[in-house]
Amino acid sequence: MITASIVGASGYTGGEALRLLLRHPEVALQQATSESNAGHYVYSVHPNLRKQCQLKFTPISELDPCDVIFLCLPHGSAMRRLPQLEPLAKTVIDLSADFRLRKAADYPTWYGHPHEAPQYLDRFVYGIPELHRDAIKGARFITGAGCLATASILGLMPLFKHDLLSRREAFIEAKVGSSAAGDTPSLSTHHPERSGSVRSFQPTGHRHTAEIIQELAFGSTPMIHFSGTAIEAVRGILATCHVFLKDGVEEKDVWKAYRAEYAAEPFMRIVKERQGTYRYPEPKILAGSNFCDVGFEKDPRGARLVVMSAIDNLVKGAAGNGIQAMNVAYGMPETLGLEFSGLHPV
Repeated sequence: MITASIVGASGYTGGEALRLLLRHPEVALQQATSESNAGHYVYSVHPNLRKQCQLKFTPISELDPCDVIFLCLPHGSAMRRLPQLEPLAKTVIDLSADFRLRKAADYPTWYGHPHEAPQYLDRFVYGIPELHRDAIKGARFITGAGCLATASILGLMPLFKHDLLSRREAFIEAKVGSSAAGDTPSLSTHHPERSGSVRSFQPTGHRHTAEIIQELAFGSTPMIHFSGTAIEAVRGILATCHVFLKDGVEEKDVWKAYRAEYAAEPFMRIVKERQGTYRYPEPKILAGSNFCDVGFEKDPRGARLVVMSAIDNLVKGAAGNGIQAMNVAYGMPETLGLEFSGLHPV
């Protein structure tokens, strides 16, 4: 049995990690930390865990050694805490953005501050199993991926890897629910301001763009044009990506590339039906699940291919992906603790 603790367990990502690990047959959940909620029951913050978890939040200073620590801290905190936490666990899985980029020089550009622990960057594996499964096996340090980056990367990876595009460029517009903004209130997340809105919150310069560029390089740096749009949903991401195929590349060639990469992947589903409401990926039916649904359609008037990718931002885009990576790192079946299929209708 693997012992696991969650540092920063009072936020949305920490709550999802709790929910999933409580049902993992090979994990004993040891501690959940929160500085502001120390001494209170976990279910006082995560009411869905009533009668499911009797743990109380503890401060980080009372953290005991365990096998796996999940870091669900605010961005910028993990890099400062890691030297203190590293001796307490065999494996560290950081679900913040602090170790996602391989180059320290990229952090001032995309995050507006220098990296405070650059000596750790090359020790972390970028933790999307569909891309880096072999490197994750046995890894001590694993980083999660940005939710918007996850949807975009998984949607586009087969095209870039199989060199099917006329130019290594993609235009991505990602719509995301309010939970991606975290649980700290702000004017933009205040209900009267958010309700009913379809708001462009970062049409250029979104920090997840750096991850997409990094992971879709395949020997040549791609040009990624990314825009983020906030929608009224609580959970879910739909990334709509526009790329241009090489002359002579047909839809059957695109099919071959996606099947080659995803046919054996337990959480990847190619969604492309001729008719029906759900003939394209739809984040609504993925709520609570670790699936990523990907679909595509070639424009009959030219070389444009539209790729659609949908995930739950808190599961495949955060905690679920981290637990999938943990399963890989420890040689367990990847689907353990992640079997929930989503709900319909919801």
